[in-house]
Amino acid sequence: MGNKMKGRKSIAKRLKITKNGKIMRRQSFRRHLKAGKTSKRLRNLKRIKELTGYYAKKIRKATGTGTRKKSRVKTNK
Repeated sequence: MGNKMKGRKSIAKRLKITKNGKIMRRQSFRRHLKAGKTSKRLRNLKRIKELTGYYAKKIRKATGTGTRKKSRVKTNK
């Protein structure tokens, strides 16, 4: 009988995994020293980014979420 892999809780707390398997992350450079940054830059840093590529694959493996689901296109009959 195979052992169940434990997911990395430290990674899971920092990232959000959506229903379709996208990995969303927060951006850095927003904690302090805000006076030197423009309001436009700070506003854009609020946005949540999607992780893609090799690094996203590694995160999925570490958290134990598996592969990303393919989105289906609905057709009207």
